Amino acid sequence: MPGHEAQKAADQRRFWRIAGAGAAFQGGSAAVDSATVVASLTHMLTGSALAVGYASAVLRLGWLLPQLPVGYLAERTERRMPFYAFGAFGRAAAAGAIAVLLWQGADWPQIPLAAGFLALWTVYAFVSGVVAVPYNDIVGRAIPSGRRSRMLAWRFFGGGLLAIAAAGALRLAFGVMPPLKAYAFMFALGSALMLLSSALFVSAGEPPSAHRKRTSARNVGVAGFLREGLATFRKDRAFRLFLIFHWLGSATLMALPFYVVAARESGIGLAGVGTLLAAQTAGALVSNPLWGRIGDGIGKLQLLRMVSMLRLLSPALVLVLLATGTGIAGFAALYLVIGAMMNGVTIGYLSFLMEISPEERRPAYSAWFNTFAAPAALSPLLGALLVSLIATPAVFAAAIAAALAQFAVLNQLDRLAGEAAP
Repeated sequence: MPGHEAQKAADQRRFWRIAGAGAAFQGGSAAVDSATVVASLTHMLTGSALAVGYASAVLRLGWLLPQLPVGYLAERTERRMPFYAFGAFGRAAAAGAIAVLLWQGADWPQIPLAAGFLALWTVYAFVSGVVAVPYNDIVGRAIPSGRRSRMLAWRFFGGGLLAIAAAGALRLAFGVMPPLKAYAFMFALGSALMLLSSALFVSAGEPPSAHRKRTSARNVGVAGFLREGLATFRKDRAFRLFLIFHWLGSATLMALPFYVVAARESGIGLAGVGTLLAAQTAGALVSNPLWGRIGDGIGKLQLLRMVSMLRLLSPALVLVLLATGTGIAGFAALYLVIGAMMNGVTIGYLSFLMEISPEERRPAYSAWFNTFAAPAALSPLLGALLVSLIATPAVFAAAIAAALAQFAVLNQLDRLAGEAAP
C-alpha cells in the first residue's frame, strides 16, 4: 500500500505539472495571440490582408508540417521528451528574438522591419510544430483517458487567468509605450511564460512506454511510414472522418485573423485590441469547466458538437455587427464567443485524437493526422484572397458554410460510434 500511495502522489504531481506547463504556455501564447496581437501588428506594419493571412496560415502550417518527420523519428526512440524540449525551448527563444527585433526596429524602414518580423514568426511557427507529437504521446501515457479533458480544462483555466493578465499588460503597454515597443514587450512576456512552461513540462518527466520500439517501425523508411499513414486513412474510418472534420474546421478558421481587421475597419483603435484580447481570454476562462465536464462526462463527440455550434455562431455574429455598426461592446461579446470556441477546439481536438489513436501508435497517428491536415492550414490565405477580391464579409460567409458542413461529418462519426458500441 505505501508503494501504491507513493505512485498515486507521483501521478498527481505529474498531472499538475503538465497542467501548469500548459497554463503557462497558454498565457504566453495569449501574449502573442495570432488572432489579435499578431494580426493587428501585421496589419499595422504592412496594411495588407495577404500579410495578415500569411501570419495566421504559417503559424498553423508550421505547427503541422514538422510532425511527419518528428513522428517518424519518435517511433524509433524510447524517449520523446528530447523532441519536446527542442521545440518548446526553441519557440520561447524565437519569441524572444521577435521582442528584440521590435524593440530595436523602431527607426528601421517599414519593409525590412515587416520582412524581419514575418521571417522570425515563420521560424517560431515551425519550431513550435516539433512539440505536438511528443506532447500528445507523453500526455497520452501520463494522463488516463478519463482525466485528460479535465487536465486540459485546468490547463486552459490557469492559462486563462494568465491570458487576462496579458491582456491587461497589453492595454497598459499601449498606454505608456510607442506601439512597436508595446508589441515588443508582449513578445518578451510571451517568451518568459513559454520558458516557464517548458521547464515545468520537462520536470514532470516522461512515463515509461509499455510498448518498446517495434521491429517494423525500425525497418520501414520515411516513404514507408507515409504509406502506412495513407493505408490507415483508407482503413480507419474514424481517423478518416475526423480528418475531414478537421479540414472543415480549418476552413471555418480562415476567418480568424480577420475578426480584428473587421473591428479595426469599424473604428476600434489599438487600445481596443487589448479589450478584445481580454474578452477572448475571459470567454476561454469561463468555458473551461464546461468543456472539461462535457468531454469527460458526456463524451468527446458531444464536445465536438458544441464547439461546432460556436464555429457557426462566431462568423454569423460578426456579420450582424458589421451590418448594424455596433462598437466595442459588440465586438467584445464576439470575442467572448471566439475565446470559448478556440479553447473548445483545442480540448476537443486533442481529446478525440488521443481517443481514436492506438496507444502503441500514438506518435504515428498524431504525425499522420497533422501531416494530412497541413494543406488546410493555408485556408487563411484563401480568406485573405476573399477579403482582397470581394470584401471582408465574404470570408465570414465562407466560414459559415464550412461550419454547417461539419455537422454532417459529426453525424457520421456519431453513427460509427454507435456501431462500435457493444
